[in-house]
Amino acid sequence: MQAVCVDEPGGPENLLLRTVPRPQPKEREVLVKVHATALNRADLLQRRGLYPPPPGESDIIGLEVAGTVDTLGPGVTKGWKAEDRVMALLPGGGYAEYVAVPEELLMPVPPDLSLCQAAAIPETWLTAFQLLVFVGTVKEGEVVLVHAGASGVGTAAIQLVRLFGAVPIVTAGSPEKLKMAEDLGTAAGFNYREGNFAQGVQDFTGGKGANVILDCIGGSNWEQNVSSLAVDGRWVLYGTMGGRAVQGDLLGKLLSKRGHLLSSLLRSRSLQYKADLVKVFSHRVLPHFSEKAASLRPVIDSTFLLENIAEAHRHMEANRNMGKIVVNVLPQNQKTL
Repeated sequence: MQAVCVDEPGGPENLLLRTVPRPQPKEREVLVKVHATALNRADLLQRRGLYPPPPGESDIIGLEVAGTVDTLGPGVTKGWKAEDRVMALLPGGGYAEYVAVPEELLMPVPPDLSLCQAAAIPETWLTAFQLLVFVGTVKEGEVVLVHAGASGVGTAAIQLVRLFGAVPIVTAGSPEKLKMAEDLGTAAGFNYREGNFAQGVQDFTGGKGANVILDCIGGSNWEQNVSSLAVDGRWVLYGTMGGRAVQGDLLGKLLSKRGHLLSSLLRSRSLQYKADLVKVFSHRVLPHFSEKAASLRPVIDSTFLLENIAEAHRHMEANRNMGKIVVNVLPQNQKTL
């Protein structure tokens, strides 16, 4: 099969498309013919040698795919059959024509979505769902501040917060990104390049602050995050795009708010944890992607061909995307949409 390989960590030019052995499904695994995959910030880190896959997992980049069932491994029990349209959360291996997936991590593609759209769901939406429900325990009526509101996780989180009856507010770095967040249903948006977003949060909440903060920025935001946090609020850290170092009285200021500082990564979680996450998400969220419900939709910024994967990485690294960057693996005239 064709797959994207990285022989030496570095820039996008180090992504090489070549022929490698097709994986064979192991016990309770399903071999998926990949139609599309999608980019995540973790992919950029792995390409640079900064985020290796968990031990024993594929060293091919890619954390999510959509496609069709090709072959069932021994012991599969969940009723999947050949040609079923599926999407999957992966620990790696997505930038390839085939990937072997534990059956517990497969989800059916909602009938009203194309496989291209479905590829934009697993990693991003499961991450947002996990942060809000499993970690942040968001409640109806609470205010949730979502950083990077026009990112893949951000656009998913806005919609999920509304689905759960809470109030989403966001930060983003341009008027265009704030407009996208507004179109998705955010109640307020703040351009972090133009002023103090903490003041905006305080003004919006009447001085009460945000009950939950989803933070992929980290160090450079810490003071404004604490200022934005409500008493007994939950600050959920899941990335450090703004740096890992913190200077100043973080602990004292957090203590004064009785704030909860929580952190989470998804890729390194156990198979059982991910299986439980997929099961709950499939029950609570997947039905809302249907045309009848029409309340949720994956937001796609752009699509690239697999042979142009380096350009896709450059597009994300330039921070130009609003929503997900999807990579079509199967040639368009062979796709099952």
